[in-house]
Amino acid sequence: MIDLSTEQIVTLAAATELLPSLRAGSRPHICTLYRWAQRGIRGVRLETARLGGTIVTSIEAIQRFTENCTGDTGTKSVPAARTEKRVGRAEAECEALDV
Repeated sequence: MIDLSTEQIVTLAAATELLPSLRAGSRPHICTLYRWAQRGIRGVRLETARLGGTIVTSIEAIQRFTENCTGDTGTKSVPAARTEKRVGRAEAECEALDV
């Protein structure tokens, strides 16, 4: 959740200017930020707040959004967890067969 007293608040239009150029050398369109706020990406939504008739976000919220989208949280990925389970089962089978 955005903390209006401690975070640097920007409108979604201004936030597009803070993001790097992605495809074809252009920055994300404001509609992209609206979509990130409404639907999100893989269940991760951009935090926003409504101030009067304006929807705002914060630089810190954009940072949290990008970190959560990239999975930079230190948790294991699903394939790694599955592989670990398979290795554990294989080891248990080997022990059961005295191999």
